[in-house]
Amino acid sequence: MKSIDLSAVAVLTAIKNGEIKAEDYARALLERAQQLESLNAFRTLDTERVLDAARAADKTRASGAVLGALHGLPIPVKDSVNSKALPTSNGTGALRDFRPRDDARVLKLLLAEGAILMGKTNLHELSFGWTSNNEIFGAVHNPYEPDHVPGGSSGGSAVAVAARMAPLAVAEDTWGSIRIPASMCGLAGLRPSFGRYPDDGIMPLTDGKFDQVGPLARCVADLALFDAAVTGDHTALPATRLKGVRIGIAPKSLLSNLDPEVERITTEAFHKLRAAGVTLVEAELPEAIKASLAAVATILAYETLPAIAAFLEAQGTGVTFDQLLQQAGESTQETLKTYALPPNRPTHDAYKSALTQRQRIRKEIGRYFEQNGIIALAFPPIMVPPPTIGEEVEVDIRGQKVSLLVAMGRNTALGSCASMASLVLPAGMTSNGLPVGLEFDALKGSDRALLALGLSVETVLGPGPAPPARRNRC
Repeated sequence: MKSIDLSAVAVLTAIKNGEIKAEDYARALLERAQQLESLNAFRTLDTERVLDAARAADKTRASGAVLGALHGLPIPVKDSVNSKALPTSNGTGALRDFRPRDDARVLKLLLAEGAILMGKTNLHELSFGWTSNNEIFGAVHNPYEPDHVPGGSSGGSAVAVAARMAPLAVAEDTWGSIRIPASMCGLAGLRPSFGRYPDDGIMPLTDGKFDQVGPLARCVADLALFDAAVTGDHTALPATRLKGVRIGIAPKSLLSNLDPEVERITTEAFHKLRAAGVTLVEAELPEAIKASLAAVATILAYETLPAIAAFLEAQGTGVTFDQLLQQAGESTQETLKTYALPPNRPTHDAYKSALTQRQRIRKEIGRYFEQNGIIALAFPPIMVPPPTIGEEVEVDIRGQKVSLLVAMGRNTALGSCASMASLVLPAGMTSNGLPVGLEFDALKGSDRALLALGLSVETVLGPGPAPPARRNRC
């Protein structure tokens, strides 16, 4: 097995034991990133800085010093997470050369454990979308089929991990931006319970409601490694025995109107879980919970403008929201004007009503879990396989045109709205060779239990195949 195919856990063990030099490993990842440069996963990649850091990591190990949990591991970071060493553009032209005064706190925690900032990854502009078709810095391409999107907004981080440019990357999720790329790129992704990881130094889209940084990886053990590094909880995480585990499914709410291939793969995944001893509990969601999509959409649309404007000022960017908007891509301008700017921005009354709905949803989901005796709710995060690049408004499902808002947002809204812990795992491949994922949502604060469940579930569902070999072509 090549070093670039190793998990983060495996390569860190090899570095610690002296079986692999951090410099050699970093060089292999950088060469891979260069080979697949046309996928456009990275926005900035400072090769010499990474190699210098890797050489320093090798010297530290040779000195006999105590090593951090991520010692010598290059980690790609979404370009919405502030970094002193590299510009943080948030995928938009007005911030192309913005140099933050300080690292985001989550990045500080990773660096303190010995991680190396590999580079900043491309994303959907301002994280305000699900395709990563960035008009300013170019579209990110799905490594399984470059004519298709990798999902967004954390598309670059997902592509870097799926294409073996790194085993673990930092992403961020407001409304599906970790979970959708994980599904579309055949990865494991964790949107932790809201507030589990610090969000200082990351441009928000809401006022402390939904934005949450988290990891993308190729296996659950690497997600657990990231979680331990950020939280400081390094206690052992044994896999959950699946026999007798109760997982909920909501056929009408979360499994209806799916693309036929997504439906097939989801059904096959459920069969595998049942065969492994899991009890799938069919229980429809209460009406209150079904309002998640509308509630998230309203709150996000109302809070985006002031949230971004406040961040721009607080970070000393020297850029106003109006200046940012003027330099944004045409599709981003249109999307913001359609949903988040006057006169289309929701009214204050609509916003207050959505906040009330959100509180009710958070209570109802707890009651739903308790009444049905379940530890998680399972469903595909998105209703379609990865669309082709350019399908920004609607997609075709069974001959019907469905808005991207519904296709991407319907199933991912609940996790955001109810502040849940959400784990996505690869579930299978379409007949055209595109990945489809399965999401597992657990109640807020159940992150470690969800990861423990994931350790067992991924052995049942099986790993997603590596993307086909390609060299710098799209």
